[in-house]
Amino acid sequence: MRVDSGVQTAAVRQHPAVRWRASIRFWKSKTAGRRVGLAFIYAVLIVGSIAFALPFYWMIATSFKTKMEAVMYPPKWVPIPIHFTGYERMWTAFPFARFLTNTCFITITTMIGFILTSTLVGYGFARTKFKGRDALFLVLLATMMLPPQVTMIPTFIIFRALGWINTYYPLIVPAFIGGSAFYIFLMRQFIMTLPRELDDAARIDGCNSFRIYWNILMPLSKPAIATIAVFSFVGEWNDFMGPLIYLQSQEKMTIAVGLRLFVGQFSTDLPAMMAGSFVTVLPLIVIFFLAQNYFVQGIALTGLKQ
Repeated sequence: MRVDSGVQTAAVRQHPAVRWRASIRFWKSKTAGRRVGLAFIYAVLIVGSIAFALPFYWMIATSFKTKMEAVMYPPKWVPIPIHFTGYERMWTAFPFARFLTNTCFITITTMIGFILTSTLVGYGFARTKFKGRDALFLVLLATMMLPPQVTMIPTFIIFRALGWINTYYPLIVPAFIGGSAFYIFLMRQFIMTLPRELDDAARIDGCNSFRIYWNILMPLSKPAIATIAVFSFVGEWNDFMGPLIYLQSQEKMTIAVGLRLFVGQFSTDLPAMMAGSFVTVLPLIVIFFLAQNYFVQGIALTGLKQ
């Protein structure tokens, strides 16, 4: 009897009318509403991702085409066969290897300077109590409101008086003697989220302020440091105005200036232009994906405590 009743219950559940009513109740439930909302959000994100990724794909695909394939209509979406002539022309027309070497040296050195100065100054504002600290911090924040064009001419006059024109010093030294107000603010806010009991325990063990900064707080500040590293790397790698103003000889130019010179002379060579653009943007993509977890965590945790 129990088996028969179970079979009858299963048969009733499989009846079309019963299944139709159950589906209606499901779609009217809150769970179904949330699923529909999530499906809509995912659909919008997928469409937006395709829209943003399409120009990047077109750049890569065009770099592997011939000159005729790059301008043909209707466009050829998949470059078959693949041609590397655009990369050959890009690499031989200008000393791109030299441009990449110069850019890597300036970017990495400047990034190290930003990390050292911003972490040290941020630690001072977050942990050290001295007279006028808050007022000085407000002045620091006020400098963020000044556009770089305001200080461009006075800075150039100073570097010209020092004899640093056509050298890397104007691009590197400022990162070691002050850093960036935004990076200092970011580091100060992150260090303030770390408990002060760590400092007290370290002082009981005999650590001075520098050892607390270097051995205790810096290992715990990896998300903020990674954020500063990513921001500074992207900013210095894409910097066009600084190298354009202070660097005069071609063998000292960076990839941003070199790519602009290349575009000016090879504006009709689309595969070579796209090849140069892809080589320029590839390190930025790699560094972002390598540090994205620390980057997101650093942005999320900064400013939780004031």
